[in-house]
Amino acid sequence: MTRRSFTAGSACGRLDVFLSEQLGVTRSAAKKLIEEGAATLSGKSAKPSAPVKAGDLIEAEIPEPKTLDLAPEDIPIDIVYEDDDIAVINKPQGLTVHAGNGHLSGTLVNALLYRLNSLSGINGVVRPGIVHRIDKDTSGLLVVAKNDAAHLSLSEQIAKKTCAREYLALCDGIFKENAGTVDTYIGRHPSERIKMAVVPAGKGRRAITHYKVLKRYKKGYTLVHFSLETGRTHQIRVHCRHLGHPIAGDPVYGAKKQKFELNGQLLHAYRLSLDHPKTGERMTFEAPLPEHFQRVLDILEKGGTE
Repeated sequence: MTRRSFTAGSACGRLDVFLSEQLGVTRSAAKKLIEEGAATLSGKSAKPSAPVKAGDLIEAEIPEPKTLDLAPEDIPIDIVYEDDDIAVINKPQGLTVHAGNGHLSGTLVNALLYRLNSLSGINGVVRPGIVHRIDKDTSGLLVVAKNDAAHLSLSEQIAKKTCAREYLALCDGIFKENAGTVDTYIGRHPSERIKMAVVPAGKGRRAITHYKVLKRYKKGYTLVHFSLETGRTHQIRVHCRHLGHPIAGDPVYGAKKQKFELNGQLLHAYRLSLDHPKTGERMTFEAPLPEHFQRVLDILEKGGTE
C-alpha cells in the first residue's frame, strides 16, 4: 500500500478531479478510491463531488497493483529513449494506447509488455506504465513510466505543468491571427456522446491551448504549433473545431468530405520536455513528422490539394 498526501494551495474544484490530476490516474479510478474510503478530505470521508478548498489536506492509500491480465504482443514500436525509469515512445498513427471496451490486444500497452522489462502499476492492470495518452490517430511522443516512483514524479510534473507537450497540426482554412490562446471549458458533447465539446463553465473542465501559426498555404490550410497548458480529452481537436479550423483528416471534428486520402487527423506530438524522475535532468525529445503528414505538406508546397 502506497500512501500519498497533498495540501491544496488554492480552491481546486471537485475532490475526484483534484485527486485524479495529482495521482495521474483516471477520474473513475480516483472516484473509486474516494467511495471505498481509501481517500479522505481533511481527515474525513467525503463524496467525489466535494469541493477542495485552499489548505485542505487530501490523503490517499493506493493499493498494490494486481497481476496483469494483458498479454505481451510483438508489435513494432519506435523507442526514442529508454533507461531504468522511463521510456519515450514515438507512437504511430492508428495505434491505440491502452485497452478499453473489452479490447485487450493490439495496443501500445501490449507492445510495451513485450519490449520493456518493467512498467509501473499505479494506473491499474489495463494501463501499466501509462502516465498520459494521445489519441489513436494522433502520432508522436509520450513518456512511459517503468516503475511507480517514476510514475508519481511524472504525474506530478504533468499536474504542475512542468512537463511540456508540443504538437504540430495541419488545420483547415487560414488562421487570421499569428498566435493566440484558447481558454474554454471542455466536457462531453450534450447529444453526441463519442464527442467532446466546448461547454459552459461548471459543465466541464478548464482547457487552455496556446497556438502559433507556422505557415499558411494558398490552398486553404494552415500549419500550426500547439502547446498544452492542460490535458483534456481531445483538447486540441476540440479547440481547433471551436476556432472554426478543424484539423485536416479529423473523422470526428473535421469536415465530412476529406482530401488527401487520410486515415485520421494530421496531429503530431513532436516535442516532449520533462525532468528525469531520478536525476532531475531536463530532457527534451523530438520526433520528425511521420510520412503521411509530410506527404500532405509536400503536396501543398507544390500548390496541389490531392
